Amino acid sequence: MRQAGLVRPLIGLTGQYAAVDENLTGTENLLMIGRLLGMPRGSARARSAELLDRFQLSDAAGRATKTYSGGMRRRLDLAASLVGRPRILFLDEPTTGLDPHSRGEVWDMLRHLVSEGVTVLLTTQYLDEADRLADSIVVIDKGRVIAHSRPDELKAQVGGQVLQLRPAHAADLGMAHALLTEEAGPKVKIEGDEITAPVNDPALMPSVVRRLDQAGVAVAELTLRRSSLDEVFMVLTGHRAEPEPEDGEGDDDQFATAGSLS
Repeated sequence: MRQAGLVRPLIGLTGQYAAVDENLTGTENLLMIGRLLGMPRGSARARSAELLDRFQLSDAAGRATKTYSGGMRRRLDLAASLVGRPRILFLDEPTTGLDPHSRGEVWDMLRHLVSEGVTVLLTTQYLDEADRLADSIVVIDKGRVIAHSRPDELKAQVGGQVLQLRPAHAADLGMAHALLTEEAGPKVKIEGDEITAPVNDPALMPSVVRRLDQAGVAVAELTLRRSSLDEVFMVLTGHRAEPEPEDGEGDDDQFATAGSLS
């Protein structure tokens, strides 16, 4: 607060929704930000062209932003936050509402920024996003910090691995669940057409395979994987992580994940 003028040039911010001017072109949006930051016109124009090329928007640079897709607007908004070459970038749910392809593009761009030395503070409703991107994660539930650690260390809190089973025939779901419960205990759960069970004993997998074979249960999928951050959240809070409604009017069970990429 005492040195706000020194702090502002060091930081960039991208909000949950793209804050670009729809009536300006891509170039004009970035040029305006550069001029507001006090850059000479020539430097602002060169920086705008550089960012448009990096974010694969050069072909659309002369078009009004209102003609851009959601993914293109998000990329332009992210580019705008980088005009001043910030050392720390704050991102508030940058991939909300994006399709999987556009989300993957944003992820790649964030990884590239981090590789260049930018530190990113990311808030997200998607735990898989935090798992893929963050070096350090803070999990917040009902306004409280309930965990703070590296992704692998958070997963270790659940312990062991997770066995995931999907019978080839839906009619066998109940039998497979009963067999798996006998082997793994009461924490076995049915989720849609799949069954999941915590695994702390390496002998569980071959034992389950034998029991299923003896019972004549055909299997479409049988995998052993590490716990997910969603499962970590479930263990820590007793409920699943539910994304915030589009209108922002969440209840007390909403969560946020702050991921630090550096």
